[in-house]
Amino acid sequence: MMPTPIRIGAYPTPIQHFGAAGLWIKRDDRVSDLYGGNKVRKLEHLLGGARAAGKTRLLTLGAAGSHQVVATALYGKREGFTVEAVLVPQPSSEHARQNLRAALAQGLRATVASSWPAAPAVVASRLGRDAYFVPLGGSNALGSLGFVEAAKELAVQVAEGAMPEPDVVVVAMGSGGTAAGLAVGLELAGMRTRVVGVAISQPVAVLGAMARRVAAKTAELVGLSRGARGRAIARIEVDKRWLGRGYGHSTREGEAAAREAERAGVTLDVTYTAKAFACALDLARAKERVVLYWHTLSSAPMEPLLVGAPEALPSHLAALFR
Repeated sequence: MMPTPIRIGAYPTPIQHFGAAGLWIKRDDRVSDLYGGNKVRKLEHLLGGARAAGKTRLLTLGAAGSHQVVATALYGKREGFTVEAVLVPQPSSEHARQNLRAALAQGLRATVASSWPAAPAVVASRLGRDAYFVPLGGSNALGSLGFVEAAKELAVQVAEGAMPEPDVVVVAMGSGGTAAGLAVGLELAGMRTRVVGVAISQPVAVLGAMARRVAAKTAELVGLSRGARGRAIARIEVDKRWLGRGYGHSTREGEAAAREAERAGVTLDVTYTAKAFACALDLARAKERVVLYWHTLSSAPMEPLLVGAPEALPSHLAALFR
C-alpha cells in the first residue's frame, strides 16, 4: 500500500499561452505561494513516505544551491522533521548562494561532500534509524508519482479546453524524476504527448538512463502492463544541445530565452529553466505544432525565506561555490 501524500500544493496549476503560436507554459512555479516549482509535487509523496515510516529526520543530497534542498528544508521543517543535506560543490552564482542561505534559515543541517563521487559515502555516514532518505532531486518512483498526477491534471485541462493536446512537453532534466513521472502519467491518460528532457549537466547519457530507470519503476508502481511500461519509457527524449559548459553555467541561448520569457512575466534561472525554455522556443518555432514548456522554478518571493539567514555563509559552505 502506498503512503498517503502530505498535500502542500494548490492544484491545478494554470496554463498560459505564450507569444509563439504553438507554445504554452504550465505554471508549476505557482504551485505554492510559499515556495513552488517541481519539487513540491514530489515532496508531497516523499514526506508522506517518511511519516508512514515513522521517521523524524530527512536526509537529502544536492548541489550547494539546490532548489530541492531548499524545498525539503522548508516543507520538512513545516511538517515537523529535522532536515539534513549532503551538499556538493557547484559553480558560484548569487542565485545559488541565496538558495543555500534560505535553506539554512529553515534550520537545514549541512554536511559537505568534496565531490559527486565522494557524496555516496558521506550520505551513508549520515544515515540512521531515524532518517528517511530523500533522493537527489526527489527523483525516485515514489516522488515521481507527483508527476503522474500532474500528467492526469494536464489531461483534464486539455479536455476542458485550456490548451490543445501537446505534441511535446519540455522540462529541464537534472535527476530525471519529473520527466519520468510525466511519461508514465501521459501513458495512463491515453495522450500521445512525448517528453523532452533538456540536459542541464553531464554526463548526458546518465541523465537519460536515470530518467528511464525511474520511469520503469514508477510504471511498475502504478500497475502499468509491460507493454504500457515500454511505451511510457519510449516517450522520453533527452536534448543535449542547450547544455553549454555544463551545470551552473549560463548560455547565450538561455540568456536570450530568459529575456523573452521575462516580457511575459515568467522568470527563469540560468542553471535549469532558461536552457529548457530555449529548447521549447526552438521546437515551437521550427519543428512542433503544439509545445508545452513545464515551468519548474518557484516564482514565490524569496525574502520571507531569508528571514534569519546568515548574511555571510560559513567558510566551509562558502567554499562549495567555485
